[in-house]
Amino acid sequence: MNIPTLAEMTANGTSPDILFWVGCAGSFDARAQKVTKAFCKILNHLDISFAILGNEEACTGDPARRAGNEFVFQMLANQNIQVLNGYGVKKIVTTCPHCFNTFKNEYPELGGHFDVIHHTSYLQSLIDEGRLKIADGGPFKGKSITYHDSCYLGRANQIYEAPREVLEALDVELKEMKRCRTTGLCCGAGGGQMWKEDEPGKKRINIERTEEAIATGASVIAVNCPFCLTMMSDGVKAYEKQDEIMVYDLSELIVQQNQL
Repeated sequence: MNIPTLAEMTANGTSPDILFWVGCAGSFDARAQKVTKAFCKILNHLDISFAILGNEEACTGDPARRAGNEFVFQMLANQNIQVLNGYGVKKIVTTCPHCFNTFKNEYPELGGHFDVIHHTSYLQSLIDEGRLKIADGGPFKGKSITYHDSCYLGRANQIYEAPREVLEALDVELKEMKRCRTTGLCCGAGGGQMWKEDEPGKKRINIERTEEAIATGASVIAVNCPFCLTMMSDGVKAYEKQDEIMVYDLSELIVQQNQL
């Protein structure tokens, strides 16, 4: 895939319309890398000018702050802000709600003021503008899909409708889980939980959430977060239903529907 870095574009005297912030999961996790590629396919298909930081991108520091290491958070945040301000970056799109929340709500106090958009909102705006057209009669037309609200996109930032409008454009049957929108249940990975052992209990949180998804009878679980993607996929595997129920990011659904 032909994806320029911001350094390369700057050297050529050009600047992108948006900076795509890939994030740690999108860079290093094999499953999340597929989401990164899917989103880039959509951007390339629409001839949208974008770039990534490449090796100049560091973790936003979200996991460190959630785990209580404020020093590491501020060190990483200041490093990223210095790089982004150095390039004069204004608009950032990311596929990770954790990165989105950190940029939007936590970087300003350290001098990082950016227009940051989560990719579900960005995709919805492209559909509304008529730039992104969804093909008729794709593999998901008429299929029942349930949508999992991630904590940092949903309750933390009140973004509930944009992802659902994307699903609506796919012409699918949306089946809501028992707990959704403002009462949505965490997948179990946020707040630094991704990097620690489970605390004693009768059931893992992702199993509880997967049970709610299975109860809808949907054949696809749509997510918007790499952490949720991992936890919901693990939950489906725990019930040995990975051949019946697929877990996809919204960008992957669009790529498959449009055969990009």
